[in-house]
Amino acid sequence: MEGKLSQGGIRIGLPKGHMQEGVLALLGDAGIDVRVGGRNYRPSVSWPGFEAKLLKPQNVVKMLDAGSRDLGFAGADWVAELGAGLVELLDTGLDPVSVVAAAPPALLDGGALPAGRKLVVATEYVRTAARWARGQPFEAVLVRSYGATEVFPPEDADLIVDNTATGATLRGNGLVIVDTLMRSSTRLYANPAALDDPARRAPIEDLVVLLNSVLAARQRVMLELNVAERDFECVVSVLPCMREPTVSRLHGEDAYAVRAAVPRAGLPTLLLELKTRGGTDLVVSEPQQIVS
Repeated sequence: MEGKLSQGGIRIGLPKGHMQEGVLALLGDAGIDVRVGGRNYRPSVSWPGFEAKLLKPQNVVKMLDAGSRDLGFAGADWVAELGAGLVELLDTGLDPVSVVAAAPPALLDGGALPAGRKLVVATEYVRTAARWARGQPFEAVLVRSYGATEVFPPEDADLIVDNTATGATLRGNGLVIVDTLMRSSTRLYANPAALDDPARRAPIEDLVVLLNSVLAARQRVMLELNVAERDFECVVSVLPCMREPTVSRLHGEDAYAVRAAVPRAGLPTLLLELKTRGGTDLVVSEPQQIVS
């Protein structure tokens, strides 16, 4: 439901718990300082026109859906689980997890879950698990868990549906992944009514631009090098810049200074390749934000 929008600033829900550090760091790198003090659940935000509240990620979703929050960070898994009608504005890529079905190896028949049986499924994701179970060859009895779902099998459940980042906790409890239901990460969502209000839409879109600029910068480094004119084309031809590199002639030399934002991935190989092709004086620096 839409709920009422406040006549004041944009109300943003910030996730409390394991997501909090990454989200606050992202905002901080975008130049938006969020100050959390003690047990105060209403931190101060340096970005004008925004007021924040710390909430559990599930409650961020619920408050956005109810309209008491205009904007908020939450996991895609909980938006799907709660069936919230929100608008996804940005995938931060933070806190990536998969929602999976996992079971003890002894339950499996040739690596698959057995057919024609009634199986108890423990999960915090009751709706998600129910949707998944409808397509399975067994009858599922769902049991809601409240954390530590991985300890249920084999005594209290046959299998589980839970989130995992690396699978280490599942393996540590003798479980193997048998299916992946969805992949999730921390994302920025908006209540649709907030986007329908021009007075709120503009600053929300500005915030998305700033956050995107940080995410883009985290994927790249700024590379500067010098190259003789005779080697220029050979060097530039392998430079994976965003558009075209910035090039200027060196004073008093038949050579150029070249500058480009290049992908962080594969940087060591690129540096060696550029040096082999005639690049000299290579310098790598960290951009804070990239607005394309």
